Amino acid sequence: MIPEGTRFLLPPEARLKAELQKRLQDLFLRHGYEPVELPALEAFDPAHPLAERAFKLVDKTGEVLALRSEFTTLLAKLLRPHLGKGVHRFQYAGALWLREADAELGRLREYTQVGLELIGATGPLADAEVLELAFSALEALGLGGVVEVGLPSLVGEVLRASGLSESAQKEVQRAIHRKNLPELKALLAQNPVPEEVRQTLLALPDLYGEREVLKEAQTLPLPPKAREALSRLERTLDLLERPVLLDLGMARRYEYYSGIFFRAYTPGFGLPLLGGGRYDGALLPQAAGFALGVERVLEALKPPPQESPPEVLALDLKALRRFARERRVELFHGEDPVAHAKARGIPFLAEGERIWEVP
Repeated sequence: MIPEGTRFLLPPEARLKAELQKRLQDLFLRHGYEPVELPALEAFDPAHPLAERAFKLVDKTGEVLALRSEFTTLLAKLLRPHLGKGVHRFQYAGALWLREADAELGRLREYTQVGLELIGATGPLADAEVLELAFSALEALGLGGVVEVGLPSLVGEVLRASGLSESAQKEVQRAIHRKNLPELKALLAQNPVPEEVRQTLLALPDLYGEREVLKEAQTLPLPPKAREALSRLERTLDLLERPVLLDLGMARRYEYYSGIFFRAYTPGFGLPLLGGGRYDGALLPQAAGFALGVERVLEALKPPPQESPPEVLALDLKALRRFARERRVELFHGEDPVAHAKARGIPFLAEGERIWEVP
C-alpha cells in the first residue's frame, strides 16, 4: 500500500504525464524561460505561507527542514542573490508535498507542478505576456478552456479605505470571494462603513462576466489606487487580444497579489488547471507567474486505460538499434513473433535492416 494522498502511475498514464511536462517545458523555453532546478528540502520557515501544512524533518545537526511545498517562495528566496538588473525568465517543474491534503488539489499530498516566473518586468505588457503563455499552455496540452482574471488588489484597496478593523476586513474579504451576499450584508450591518464604500463592497461579488464588467466597475466610487488598477487591467486586456472572463470579486489572498490573479478551467472539469498572478513587492520587487497542476491535467484529459502498442517488433538487436531511432520498437522474446505481434496489435516486424508488415 502507498501512503494516502500519493499516486502510483502505470503506462500509459506515466508516459503521458512525462510527455505533458515536456510539452510545457519546451513551450516555455521557446518563449525565453530558462529552467532552474530547486532542492526538495529547504530550511523550515514558520513564516512560509504553507508552514503549518508542510512535512517537517529534523536533520542530524538538529536543524528543522521541510519538504518543498510550493515553488514560488523558494525560487524567489534562492534567486535574490543572483538577480542583476533587467528582465529574467525562469521555469520549474517537479514534485511538491503537503502533510495535510488540500481539497483544491484533489486530496493529493504529493503532486507535480510546471510553472514559470517573469521577474524584473511589470505593467500591462508584462501581465499580457504571462496571460498569453497561460493560453498557449492550454493549447499545447490540447485543452480548450476559459481563463478567468481577477484583480484581488481592487478588493484590497476598497477594504483598506473602509476603516474596518483587520479582522473585519478578512471576514468581508472571504464573503466577497465566496460571493455570499447575505453574509456580506450581515457583516456590513455589524461593521458600518461609509455609504460609498458599502455600495462598492456590495457590488463586487456581482462583477463577473466579459469586458462590460470593467465599465460597470469604473462607475463605482473607488479609491484612486483601485481605479488605477482597473485602468492597468483594461490596457492588459487590450494588448492580450484574447477573450477572458473577469471576476472582479475574486479576493483570494488579496494581500499577496499586487495586480491580476488568474486561473484557467476546461469544460467538464470543475477544478482550475492553472493559477497565478502578479505579486510585486511580496517576494521580489517585480514578479508574476503561474503554475499548472499536472495531475489535474491528466484527470481532465482522461488518458486511455491501456497503453498503445509499439509500431515495430524487432527480432534482433540490430533491428532494435536501427529502427528505434525513429519509431517505438520492442525487442521480441519468445517463439512466435507473428502471433505476438497480432495479439499486441503491432503492425511491423523487423530483422537486421529489413522491415515488413505483419502477415
